[in-house]
Amino acid sequence: MGETPAHRARKRFGQNFLHDQAIIEKIVAAISPAKDDRIIEIGPGKGALTEPLLEKVKQLDVVEIDRDLANLLESLFTNHQSPLTNDKPKFTLHQLDALKLDLSGFACNQLRIVGNLPYNISTPLLFHLLSQANYIKDMIFMLQKEVVDRMVAGPGSKTYGRLSVMLQYGCEVTSLFSVKPGSFNPAPKVDSAVVRIVPDAERMRRVKDPVLLEHIVRDAFSQRRKTIRNSLKKRVEESILAELGIDPGTRAENLSVDDYIALANRVKT
Repeated sequence: MGETPAHRARKRFGQNFLHDQAIIEKIVAAISPAKDDRIIEIGPGKGALTEPLLEKVKQLDVVEIDRDLANLLESLFTNHQSPLTNDKPKFTLHQLDALKLDLSGFACNQLRIVGNLPYNISTPLLFHLLSQANYIKDMIFMLQKEVVDRMVAGPGSKTYGRLSVMLQYGCEVTSLFSVKPGSFNPAPKVDSAVVRIVPDAERMRRVKDPVLLEHIVRDAFSQRRKTIRNSLKKRVEESILAELGIDPGTRAENLSVDDYIALANRVKT
Protein backbone atom coordinates (compact mmCIF):
# COMPACT_ATOMS: atom_id res chain seq x y z
CA MET A 1 0.00 0.00 0.00
CA GLY A 2 2.99 2.29 0.42
CA GLU A 3 3.35 5.17 2.84
CA THR A 4 0.03 6.22 4.37
CA PRO A 5 -0.53 10.00 4.54
CA ALA A 6 -0.33 11.51 8.01
CA HIS A 7 -3.53 11.77 10.04
CA ARG A 8 -3.69 13.02 13.60
CA ALA A 9 -5.66 10.61 15.80
CA ARG A 10 -8.85 12.18 17.12
CA LYS A 11 -9.64 11.48 20.73
CA ARG A 12 -13.37 12.10 20.28
CA PHE A 13 -13.52 9.17 17.85
CA GLY A 14 -11.38 6.95 20.10
CA GLN A 15 -8.75 6.56 17.38
CA ASN A 16 -5.70 4.35 17.95
CA PHE A 17 -4.19 3.11 14.71
CA LEU A 18 -2.92 -0.46 14.52
CA HIS A 19 0.53 -0.68 12.92
CA ASP A 20 2.05 -3.97 14.19
CA GLN A 21 2.31 -6.18 11.10
CA ALA A 22 2.51 -9.40 13.13
CA ILE A 23 -0.75 -8.54 14.94
CA ILE A 24 -2.41 -7.52 11.67
CA GLU A 25 -1.53 -10.91 10.18
CA LYS A 26 -2.75 -12.68 13.31
CA ILE A 27 -6.13 -10.91 13.14
CA VAL A 28 -6.55 -11.67 9.42
CA ALA A 29 -5.70 -15.32 10.16
CA ALA A 30 -8.36 -15.37 12.90
CA ILE A 31 -10.91 -13.92 10.47
CA SER A 32 -9.80 -16.44 7.82
CA PRO A 33 -11.74 -14.67 5.05
CA ALA A 34 -13.03 -16.69 2.13
CA LYS A 35 -13.31 -15.14 -1.32
CA ASP A 36 -17.11 -14.97 -1.29
CA ASP A 37 -17.51 -13.80 2.33
CA ARG A 38 -19.57 -10.63 2.79
CA ILE A 39 -17.41 -8.69 5.25
CA ILE A 40 -18.10 -5.34 6.89
CA GLU A 41 -15.13 -3.66 8.57
CA ILE A 42 -15.97 -1.13 11.29
CA GLY A 43 -13.41 1.53 12.17
CA PRO A 44 -10.88 0.83 9.39
CA GLY A 45 -8.75 3.82 10.37
CA LYS A 46 -5.87 4.08 7.90
CA GLY A 47 -6.60 0.67 6.38
CA ALA A 48 -4.26 -1.63 8.32
CA LEU A 49 -6.77 -4.50 8.06
CA THR A 50 -8.53 -3.21 4.97
CA GLU A 51 -5.71 -3.93 2.53
CA PRO A 52 -5.05 -7.56 3.57
CA LEU A 53 -8.80 -8.22 3.58
CA LEU A 54 -9.11 -6.84 0.04
CA GLU A 55 -6.43 -9.32 -1.04
CA LYS A 56 -8.74 -12.18 -0.07
CA VAL A 57 -12.37 -11.20 -0.82
CA LYS A 58 -14.42 -10.16 -3.85
CA GLN A 59 -16.01 -7.25 -2.01
CA LEU A 60 -15.52 -5.35 1.21
CA ASP A 61 -17.70 -2.75 2.94
CA VAL A 62 -16.10 -0.41 5.47
CA VAL A 63 -17.78 1.93 7.96
CA GLU A 64 -15.86 5.06 8.96
CA ILE A 65 -17.29 8.15 10.70
CA ASP A 66 -14.23 10.41 10.28
CA ARG A 67 -14.60 12.37 7.02
CA ASP A 68 -10.84 12.81 6.53
CA LEU A 69 -10.17 9.11 7.02
CA ALA A 70 -13.09 8.27 4.73
CA ASN A 71 -11.50 10.39 1.99
CA LEU A 72 -8.13 8.74 2.63
CA LEU A 73 -9.62 5.25 2.40
CA GLU A 74 -11.47 6.12 -0.81
CA SER A 75 -8.25 7.34 -2.40
CA LEU A 76 -6.32 4.26 -1.29
CA PHE A 77 -8.77 1.49 -2.08
CA THR A 78 -11.50 2.50 -4.57
CA ASN A 79 -9.35 1.35 -7.47
CA HIS A 80 -7.36 -1.21 -5.50
CA GLN A 81 -5.92 -4.00 -7.63
CA SER A 82 -4.97 -7.19 -5.81
CA PRO A 83 -1.41 -8.22 -6.79
CA LEU A 84 -2.19 -11.76 -5.64
CA THR A 85 -5.20 -12.41 -7.86
CA ASN A 86 -4.94 -9.52 -10.33
CA ASP A 87 -8.60 -8.83 -9.52
CA LYS A 88 -10.19 -5.53 -8.61
CA PRO A 89 -12.39 -6.27 -5.55
CA LYS A 90 -15.47 -4.15 -4.94
CA PHE A 91 -14.71 -1.61 -2.20
CA THR A 92 -17.66 0.30 -0.69
CA LEU A 93 -17.19 2.96 1.96
CA HIS A 94 -20.03 4.05 4.26
CA GLN A 95 -19.24 7.32 6.02
CA LEU A 96 -21.51 7.07 9.03
CA ASP A 97 -21.69 6.43 12.74
CA ALA A 98 -21.48 2.66 13.31
CA LEU A 99 -24.15 3.06 16.01
CA LYS A 100 -26.56 3.85 13.14
CA LEU A 101 -25.47 0.94 10.94
CA ASP A 102 -28.52 -0.88 9.51
CA LEU A 103 -27.55 -4.40 8.49
CA SER A 104 -30.85 -5.03 6.73
CA GLY A 105 -29.59 -2.87 3.87
CA PHE A 106 -26.92 -5.41 2.90
CA ALA A 107 -29.38 -8.04 1.63
CA CYS A 108 -27.44 -10.81 3.34
CA ASN A 109 -28.02 -12.84 6.50
CA GLN A 110 -24.47 -14.21 6.65
CA LEU A 111 -22.56 -10.99 7.29
CA ARG A 112 -19.14 -11.14 8.89
CA ILE A 113 -18.41 -8.02 10.96
CA VAL A 114 -14.80 -7.25 11.86
CA GLY A 115 -12.70 -4.37 13.08
CA ASN A 116 -10.72 -2.48 15.67
CA LEU A 117 -13.69 -0.95 17.49
CA PRO A 118 -13.46 2.55 18.99
CA TYR A 119 -13.16 1.79 22.71
CA ASN A 120 -15.33 4.75 23.71
CA ILE A 121 -18.43 3.23 22.05
CA SER A 122 -17.61 -0.49 22.15
CA THR A 123 -20.34 -1.63 24.56
CA PRO A 124 -23.27 0.29 23.00
CA LEU A 125 -22.04 -0.77 19.56
CA LEU A 126 -22.02 -4.44 20.59
CA PHE A 127 -25.62 -4.13 21.82
CA HIS A 128 -26.60 -2.35 18.59
CA LEU A 129 -25.14 -5.15 16.47
CA LEU A 130 -26.64 -7.87 18.66
CA SER A 131 -30.09 -6.34 18.08
CA GLN A 132 -29.52 -7.29 14.41
CA ALA A 133 -27.95 -10.70 15.07
CA ASN A 134 -30.20 -12.47 12.56
CA TYR A 135 -28.08 -10.90 9.78
CA ILE A 136 -24.72 -11.88 11.29
CA LYS A 137 -22.64 -15.02 10.80
CA ASP A 138 -19.87 -13.94 13.15
CA MET A 139 -17.98 -10.94 14.53
CA ILE A 140 -14.26 -10.61 15.22
CA PHE A 141 -13.26 -7.45 17.04
CA MET A 142 -10.31 -5.87 18.76
CA LEU A 143 -11.48 -4.29 21.99
CA GLN A 144 -10.14 -3.07 25.29
CA LYS A 145 -9.02 -6.23 27.11
CA GLU A 146 -11.08 -5.29 30.15
CA VAL A 147 -14.22 -5.34 27.98
CA VAL A 148 -13.32 -8.72 26.46
CA ASP A 149 -12.72 -10.11 29.96
CA ARG A 150 -16.25 -9.00 30.89
CA MET A 151 -17.69 -10.52 27.73
CA VAL A 152 -16.34 -14.01 28.45
CA ALA A 153 -16.62 -13.98 32.27
CA GLY A 154 -18.58 -16.64 34.12
CA PRO A 155 -20.72 -16.49 37.30
CA GLY A 156 -18.86 -15.72 40.51
CA SER A 157 -16.29 -13.52 38.76
CA LYS A 158 -15.90 -9.82 39.52
CA THR A 159 -15.92 -9.15 35.79
CA TYR A 160 -19.18 -11.07 35.22
CA GLY A 161 -22.03 -8.67 34.59
CA ARG A 162 -24.70 -7.36 32.24
CA LEU A 163 -22.47 -7.57 29.16
CA SER A 164 -21.51 -11.17 29.98
CA VAL A 165 -25.12 -12.34 30.28
CA MET A 166 -26.51 -10.41 27.32
CA LEU A 167 -23.81 -11.73 25.00
CA GLN A 168 -23.63 -15.30 26.23
CA TYR A 169 -27.38 -15.97 26.26
CA GLY A 170 -27.41 -15.91 22.46
CA CYS A 171 -23.79 -16.18 21.33
CA GLU A 172 -20.64 -18.21 21.63
CA VAL A 173 -17.97 -15.77 22.82
CA THR A 174 -14.25 -16.62 22.68
CA SER A 175 -11.27 -14.49 23.67
CA LEU A 176 -8.57 -15.19 21.08
CA PHE A 177 -5.42 -13.28 22.07
CA SER A 178 -4.16 -10.10 23.77
CA VAL A 179 -2.50 -7.10 22.12
CA LYS A 180 -0.09 -4.74 23.86
CA PRO A 181 -0.38 -0.92 23.63
CA GLY A 182 2.80 -0.63 21.54
CA SER A 183 0.98 -2.19 18.57
CA PHE A 184 -0.92 1.08 18.13
CA ASN A 185 -0.16 4.69 17.34
CA PRO A 186 -0.87 6.52 19.54
CA ALA A 187 -0.47 3.78 22.13
CA PRO A 188 -3.57 3.40 24.34
CA LYS A 189 -3.12 3.26 28.11
CA VAL A 190 -4.60 -0.25 28.31
CA ASP A 191 -4.10 -3.70 26.81
CA SER A 192 -6.40 -4.84 24.02
CA ALA A 193 -7.74 -8.24 23.04
CA VAL A 194 -9.30 -9.88 20.00
CA VAL A 195 -12.61 -11.67 20.50
CA ARG A 196 -14.83 -13.87 18.32
CA ILE A 197 -18.63 -13.65 18.73
CA VAL A 198 -20.84 -16.18 16.96
CA PRO A 199 -24.61 -15.63 17.23
CA ASP A 200 -26.58 -18.82 17.83
CA ALA A 201 -30.23 -18.68 16.78
CA GLU A 202 -31.09 -21.79 18.80
CA ARG A 203 -29.73 -20.22 21.98
CA MET A 204 -31.64 -17.02 21.32
CA ARG A 205 -34.91 -18.89 20.86
CA ARG A 206 -34.72 -20.05 24.48
CA VAL A 207 -35.67 -16.51 25.55
CA LYS A 208 -39.35 -15.58 25.22
CA ASP A 209 -38.76 -11.83 25.55
CA PRO A 210 -35.18 -10.53 25.03
CA VAL A 211 -36.17 -7.01 26.09
CA LEU A 212 -37.55 -8.30 29.40
CA LEU A 213 -34.36 -10.33 29.90
CA GLU A 214 -32.26 -7.20 29.35
CA HIS A 215 -34.35 -5.24 31.88
CA ILE A 216 -34.01 -7.96 34.51
CA VAL A 217 -30.27 -8.29 33.96
CA ARG A 218 -29.80 -4.51 34.02
CA ASP A 219 -31.72 -4.18 37.27
CA ALA A 220 -29.86 -7.09 38.85
CA PHE A 221 -26.44 -5.62 38.15
CA SER A 222 -27.31 -1.94 38.66
CA GLN A 223 -26.35 -2.23 42.34
CA ARG A 224 -24.14 -5.28 42.54
CA ARG A 225 -23.94 -5.32 46.35
CA LYS A 226 -27.70 -5.70 46.71
CA THR A 227 -29.28 -9.12 47.00
CA ILE A 228 -31.42 -10.40 44.14
CA ARG A 229 -34.43 -10.10 46.44
CA ASN A 230 -33.88 -6.32 46.64
CA SER A 231 -32.51 -5.49 43.21
CA LEU A 232 -35.34 -7.32 41.40
CA LYS A 233 -38.21 -6.62 43.80
CA LYS A 234 -40.01 -4.41 41.25
CA ARG A 235 -39.96 -7.14 38.59
CA VAL A 236 -39.74 -10.55 40.29
CA GLU A 237 -41.78 -11.79 43.22
CA GLU A 238 -39.78 -13.64 45.85
CA SER A 239 -42.03 -16.68 45.40
CA ILE A 240 -40.77 -16.97 41.81
CA LEU A 241 -37.18 -17.01 43.03
CA ALA A 242 -38.07 -19.84 45.40
CA GLU A 243 -39.95 -21.69 42.67
CA LEU A 244 -36.86 -21.58 40.46
CA GLY A 245 -34.53 -22.61 43.27
CA ILE A 246 -32.74 -19.26 43.38
CA ASP A 247 -31.59 -18.06 46.79
CA PRO A 248 -33.14 -14.57 47.25
CA GLY A 249 -30.18 -13.65 49.45
CA THR A 250 -27.60 -14.19 46.70
CA ARG A 251 -26.15 -11.42 44.54
CA ALA A 252 -26.37 -10.83 40.80
CA GLU A 253 -22.93 -12.19 39.96
CA ASN A 254 -23.80 -15.60 41.40
CA LEU A 255 -26.67 -16.30 38.99
CA SER A 256 -25.84 -18.15 35.78
CA VAL A 257 -26.99 -17.13 32.31
CA ASP A 258 -29.52 -19.97 32.47
CA ASP A 259 -30.83 -18.58 35.79
CA TYR A 260 -31.50 -15.21 34.17
CA ILE A 261 -33.21 -16.85 31.21
CA ALA A 262 -35.41 -18.90 33.56
CA LEU A 263 -36.33 -15.76 35.50
CA ALA A 264 -37.25 -13.77 32.40
CA ASN A 265 -39.28 -16.65 30.93
CA ARG A 266 -41.12 -17.24 34.22
CA VAL A 267 -41.98 -13.56 34.62
CA LYS A 268 -43.20 -13.50 31.00
CA THR A 269 -45.74 -16.30 31.58
